[in-house]
Amino acid sequence: MAATAAGLMGFLDEEIAKLKSEGRFVTLRVLETAQKPVSTIDGKEVVNLTSNNYLDLADDPRLKKAAVKAIENYGVGTAAVRPIIGTMDIHQELERRLAEFKGTPAALVFQSGFTVNVACCQSLMTDEKDLLISDELNHASIIDGARLAKAPRKIYPHKDMKALKAILESPESRAARRRMIVTDGVFSMDGDIAPLPAIVDLAERYGAFVMVDDAHASGVMGPGGRGTPAHFGLCDRVQVQIGTLSKAVGAVGGYVAGERRLIDYLVSVARPFIFSSSHPPAVVAACSAAVDVMLEEPERIRKLWDNARHLKEGLKALGFDTGASETPITPVMVGDTFKAQKFSARLFEEGVFALSICYPIVARGKDRLRTIVSSGHTRADLDLALEKFGQVGRELGLI
Repeated sequence: MAATAAGLMGFLDEEIAKLKSEGRFVTLRVLETAQKPVSTIDGKEVVNLTSNNYLDLADDPRLKKAAVKAIENYGVGTAAVRPIIGTMDIHQELERRLAEFKGTPAALVFQSGFTVNVACCQSLMTDEKDLLISDELNHASIIDGARLAKAPRKIYPHKDMKALKAILESPESRAARRRMIVTDGVFSMDGDIAPLPAIVDLAERYGAFVMVDDAHASGVMGPGGRGTPAHFGLCDRVQVQIGTLSKAVGAVGGYVAGERRLIDYLVSVARPFIFSSSHPPAVVAACSAAVDVMLEEPERIRKLWDNARHLKEGLKALGFDTGASETPITPVMVGDTFKAQKFSARLFEEGVFALSICYPIVARGKDRLRTIVSSGHTRADLDLALEKFGQVGRELGLI
């Protein structure tokens, strides 16, 4: 007898049960206000330490005004991909501003940071004679992009420059047609910074080019928030700079900045660019306005770092392990999936939202709460959060 339609999908019950038994089943929290330092989530007002809204721009009135004006002038969407008729003059203006912001000849906007990483890995590593070299803790979008590339890949232990050098000296590397080293600028789970000067030095010595995913450094690191290459003074030595519009900029999207010939090439071959509809006008206008605000108000970045230091020092004083963090991403290490989830749930009950991050997002035994401050948090917000971290941490025997 043929299986019923429902029966054919019965395996999902087993998969979901397994996820629940391992603490990996996800229940979505629902945001009921704008993304703010203090937000209403699932009907409860909480200090929000989980958003990537680093510069508190997601609800900025100037961005909203620009978005509304763009809708009035251009409509709600493009209804086309960029290579057909989905490129508006405001798309090109945003790309011009981003290139100027990053200090490169050109830039190209993609629908998300995930798609731009996939596109660059897939489009630049096109042959089995190429070699893609990647840090083991790079973002999932780089991992997936590397899988879609035709080149073999080599993974070096996190920030291990001796291991990277060994790969570059290997027969496989020496025989490669082209070599690309890919690294996050700021690593999203631990908040540490890539040793970019050493990576660039090795790349130049062994004839490789470098791609940096600066998602969590965009608007955070470097003069005016221009990213880790700018932070280290390496803009002219990093060939492929990836930025995001989904975090500090407060909207959505990603972009690649580099030489004009890089951008021209990607326009013609990058599948996520070619086969996805372009950003709606409201998003494009909001992003352009955000770049202006970042350049005009550097105090936002200073406040972000002041807030990050205050929270980090307070957590350490309470006895928590904040790992290797050097940036506003501050993990609170727990080491057990169910304890991390319990910790997050109890903090939420007490008015603080700090999401638990567990396997397989991080390695087993590296379960943690990941906190991210913004420039919009007040000292009172952070002190309340620290009070609750101490209260719940002692209650659960974590400190």
